[in-house]
Amino acid sequence: MHTLQPPDITTLIETLARRGYTVVGPTVRDGAVVFDTLRSAEDLPRGRRDVQAPGSYALTAADDGALFAHHCGPTSPKRFLFPPRQHLFTARRSGKGFSVEVPGGDGTPREARYAFVGVKACELAAIRIQDRVFNQGEHVDALYAGNRRDTFVVAVNCTTAGETCFCASMGTGPAAKEGYDLVLTELTEAGAHYFTAEAGTPAGEAVLAEVPHGEASPADRARAEALVAAAARSMGRSLELDGLPKALAGNFEHHGWDDVARRCMACANCTMVCPTCFCSTVEDTTDLAGTQADRVRRWDSCFTLDFARVAGGNFRTTTRSRYRQWLTHKLSSWVDQFGTPGCVGCGRCITWCPVGIDITEEAKAVAAGATTAGT
Repeated sequence: MHTLQPPDITTLIETLARRGYTVVGPTVRDGAVVFDTLRSAEDLPRGRRDVQAPGSYALTAADDGALFAHHCGPTSPKRFLFPPRQHLFTARRSGKGFSVEVPGGDGTPREARYAFVGVKACELAAIRIQDRVFNQGEHVDALYAGNRRDTFVVAVNCTTAGETCFCASMGTGPAAKEGYDLVLTELTEAGAHYFTAEAGTPAGEAVLAEVPHGEASPADRARAEALVAAAARSMGRSLELDGLPKALAGNFEHHGWDDVARRCMACANCTMVCPTCFCSTVEDTTDLAGTQADRVRRWDSCFTLDFARVAGGNFRTTTRSRYRQWLTHKLSSWVDQFGTPGCVGCGRCITWCPVGIDITEEAKAVAAGATTAGT
């Protein structure tokens, strides 16, 4: 284990850029911490905290100069690996035939070679889930595979927990365990400000060798581990997974679904901020002359009415059925499909729900055979 000083984070970002990466990490924009491109550590949310609660998010200032003291904002690395809108192909009419052009020419477009900095443990788990969905098995999504290839990940262990966080109960945090090239733990106690750093891959070791660093002492390691352990104990929420998939699958007609449907606006905020949701649709457009057609893939949501529209009608017309589909897929049938829940406990869906619906409470209510009090 090594140590880095705050100025070394800029060197790290510059090193990654010099190696040809587009560096992406947390930054402040529009009153929230979001993932966007970084030029230096000055773009990071220095001295910013977020206060989250069901249906509530606000940024506050702190004087310790911490770079990664925030919790999960409304965006995640998914925005870059599985973009909200992605061009699939262009078809052009030529005489009696037509030609099709795929961005990149081989079906694996590379808009950028990404290095993600400041990725939380739950977000790492979300990337692993999307890897299973898009990048493994018999049918690999070439678009996702192209964006994912050769990515470099600098993870950050959480030393505090937000009110809507429940990653500890999901086994996905607050400590990053796998899937990173480098992992940092930020220490800002007792007037000190530095990072412990550890490489997880040979690529991480090579990058770290180009960044000024010291050797971590046993005290440094113990201090970092203690802070992460304290974050795990202070989670604002929890979800008991044992028996939950079966309980949800056996309660499709439970009256709790009606209770949540009376509050749910079916706005799709929860799916838009979720780092694992992968529903999409395609849009085809043509020019007025009929000589060119384009196909674009964009995010969709199981909460939209048209999502379940098929020939002959719509099989999910009520908010009750759409919320039930989202929650049972996330916490029950997803386990059958991919071997893990589709939830990583980041709490985004709770924070960014306009009416503060809490997935942990709704899941518990249905599984326990009782409704929540509501909001």
